[in-house]
Amino acid sequence: MIFKAVRNGRPYPDHGLSTRDWAMIPPRQIRLDTLTTTRRELALDTLLADDSTFYGDLFPHAVQWHGELYLEDGLHRALRAALQQRTVIHVRVLDLDGLVPPGRTDRHGAHRSRGP
Repeated sequence: MIFKAVRNGRPYPDHGLSTRDWAMIPPRQIRLDTLTTTRRELALDTLLADDSTFYGDLFPHAVQWHGELYLEDGLHRALRAALQQRTVIHVRVLDLDGLVPPGRTDRHGAHRSRGP
């Protein structure tokens, strides 16, 4: 198994981070099998392109929400790492669990429960 799960869409509220905001989050090593994708489909030509990481952030983006890690951006980079037999990649992780205390409502109206 490459990823923990595959889903279509984001279960967490819109965080509103810009590319510049993401760049301020230091990357950390994450096991691929702990990530849940937010996209079910990918473009094979993008996966195989030599310059597919030339534009945009070098590191994938993930969001921690209710104790789960969701791969928001960088599916092609993560899959390319798996094809190279790597089980760990560097990812920028936005911790929404740390931003929205349990039992509270975030700025988008999503209620955060105490558990996953």
